[in-house]
Amino acid sequence: MLKLNLKIGFIGAGNMGQAMIGALVQSKAAFPANIFVCDLRQEQTEQLKAVYNISVLPDPGAIVAGCDVIIFAVKPQSIDSLLGNLKEKNAFIPGAGKRIFISIAAGIPIKTFESYIYEGADTQQKKQLPILRVMPNTPALVLSGVSGLCANAFAMPEDTAIARTILSAMGQVFEFPESQMDAVTAVSGSGPAYCFYLAEAMTAAAEKLNFSSEDAAAMTLATLKGAVALLENQSDSAGELRQKVTSPGGTTEAAIRVLEDHDVKQHLMDAIFAAARRSSELST
Repeated sequence: MLKLNLKIGFIGAGNMGQAMIGALVQSKAAFPANIFVCDLRQEQTEQLKAVYNISVLPDPGAIVAGCDVIIFAVKPQSIDSLLGNLKEKNAFIPGAGKRIFISIAAGIPIKTFESYIYEGADTQQKKQLPILRVMPNTPALVLSGVSGLCANAFAMPEDTAIARTILSAMGQVFEFPESQMDAVTAVSGSGPAYCFYLAEAMTAAAEKLNFSSEDAAAMTLATLKGAVALLENQSDSAGELRQKVTSPGGTTEAAIRVLEDHDVKQHLMDAIFAAARRSSELST
């Protein structure tokens, strides 16, 4: 993996910020000395400093002023207040050098950042302040995440490559136009919850069949891991693999018939469509 010789600053040290910092250090994609963080929760930043030997800066303004890449890793509801405060302090003054802004705030469109960062900037100055939006998911915490990435019109290919390097440290990265980010949110952003829901149901059924809670959970986890491994290592689609294990008149067919009688596939698809609609509502 390409090592970034850039100063990378995190505004926010929540779960996803911590995951990204840990991934960058563990993968050696960035030098710890080049990673900076700020957060209102001092105990969070001090812990990150102790574990990863990174630096703590006093406030978001110091991150924007001192870093080449600025990652907004705060709650979506905090973005307007944060950007407003930075703008009031003239943190986004054009001409202060190239800086790349990356947001992982769910549902916040790039235009929100542009309205604060680009005020008074001309086209050339905007190219010095590219903005990218990312939708990660929680398996990033164990370096198995999926991130959807999009960039605004002023981001150059090399800017996107830097973002990809950062995100690749914690999993796979897919690039899409921003118009598809609500769908990314619905499929991969919320996707782990659908898997957990299935695991929850399988575990509960196993317990009803008189397995201990420990054995029920262990069998479910092993079964799901095995199914994913098979899907990864076979050329067959998920539907084809499902058909191969569904013998006519067998136990699996009995189970699948119940799922089809209750239109479970369509309900799952409807759930994903609902997540996409809700993401769109939150981003307007």
